[in-house]
Amino acid sequence: MNVILKQDIPNLGHKDDIVTVKDGYARNYLIPQGFAIGATREATKVHEEILRQRAHKEQQLKEAAMKLAGELKKVSLTIGAKTSTKGKIFGSVNTIQIAEALKEKGYDVDRKNISIKDDLIKEIGSYSATIKLHREVHVDIPFEIVSE
Repeated sequence: MNVILKQDIPNLGHKDDIVTVKDGYARNYLIPQGFAIGATREATKVHEEILRQRAHKEQQLKEAAMKLAGELKKVSLTIGAKTSTKGKIFGSVNTIQIAEALKEKGYDVDRKNISIKDDLIKEIGSYSATIKLHREVHVDIPFEIVSE
């Protein structure tokens, strides 16, 4: 069954994508939860018109994200953490601290758009985080964890 997604769904597709899913998944989960609508002929025509109108706006958002990505590539962060004498961090460093450090530098990035390859950072050192600015624009930011 073909459905039009109303929002991003991990491992399935992005908002406004037309995807093929099993009938039961569409009827029992996606459509009742409001995550998708059936891709009937009429819904597809309306969907195509909406996409045509959004194409220009989407291009502007992508260009703004590319510009921000260029600025963020030049940024390197230093995050202080309380550590033991052996370099182990009390607690861990996560996306919240990275978002706060970026905010101090003047970049307002939502912590939900930041991902760290190592989920929990428990030692001082240099690491990298990936920031999703747009569905097609990702930037890697190096950061260093130092002892306070």
